[in-house]
Amino acid sequence: MSCLVRVRSSRTASARPVRRIAVAVFTVAMAATLGACGSSGGTGSTTQHGPATATLADTNPVPIGSAPHPVLPVTVHSFDGSSVTVTDASRIVAVDQYGTLAQTVWALGLGANLVGRSTAAAFPAAKDVPSVAGGSGSINVEAVAAQRPTVFLTDTVSATPTIRDQLKALGITVVYFDPDRTLAGVGPQIQAVAAALGVPQAGTALAQRTQHEIDAATAAVPKQNPAPKIAFLYLRSTAITMMAGPKFGSHALITALGGTDAGEAAGITEPFVPITSESMISANPDAFLVMSDGLQSIGGADGLAKVPGVAQTNAGKNKRVIDMADSVLLSFGPNTGRILAALSHALYGTHPA
Repeated sequence: MSCLVRVRSSRTASARPVRRIAVAVFTVAMAATLGACGSSGGTGSTTQHGPATATLADTNPVPIGSAPHPVLPVTVHSFDGSSVTVTDASRIVAVDQYGTLAQTVWALGLGANLVGRSTAAAFPAAKDVPSVAGGSGSINVEAVAAQRPTVFLTDTVSATPTIRDQLKALGITVVYFDPDRTLAGVGPQIQAVAAALGVPQAGTALAQRTQHEIDAATAAVPKQNPAPKIAFLYLRSTAITMMAGPKFGSHALITALGGTDAGEAAGITEPFVPITSESMISANPDAFLVMSDGLQSIGGADGLAKVPGVAQTNAGKNKRVIDMADSVLLSFGPNTGRILAALSHALYGTHPA
């Protein structure tokens, strides 16, 4: 008998990494509490039945200390290839499609300086910070300018070439960051943001704390032999159902959870491919990892079972679906260690340290 565990965090806004995934669609298609529901023994087996929602009790990034005093000016290397001199960090706008940059600013202790964010930065502490971009990172240049930022932090996907030209014409100081989200990139990106804001010591401390939490969460993952095969699915109604491969950030999460990326095992080499019966049955995952809004958009676990090939997989037969809020799951920022612990609990039924 299957059961449903659905525990939500307090915020309602969610990140939708649509733009980058849409690129993958066109490229390829033309291509709880932390909760787990299963056997009462809590053996850690992913063959337990039923969906589970992984949540954080508090999604607010924890500041590394009291507010630091930026030492400026600083000249940093921007990801767009330019050198940028930052002279003032008193009014910071931070926008990306995962909310990572705003989370990092907050965790560095500079939350009081944050005057603009994307809706993806949905943690409660930032609820009164004006939104200047949609969940997909789509930037409203007029809204950015209205906040009179002394520095604007974004990435080279959220800011299209046209947006970059508009920001430059307005004379806004912009530092661009790597749009890719990987486990290995969490610490370096924290330090890059801290360097741009003139608080490198806070950045080093935050990166070290975050890495310690990631290491602890990874070490606590139950060892399974064989490793469970986990497929990350991107779902946006029945019209968009895709499975990720090793080039997407979910691969790092799956590996850290002691799993095998089912997409990679099935031979997927692109970030995403449209789901077909053949690809799904070939992947034959033991569990699915999805974003909560995506799962809801197709009718939950019952709706997922109707996607071609799903019912024939081990995960489909056992309804093993692990979902997590869109704005949390792929953020790869200061909360990453806690995110991994929450996912491990939902997947294996373990209790976070």
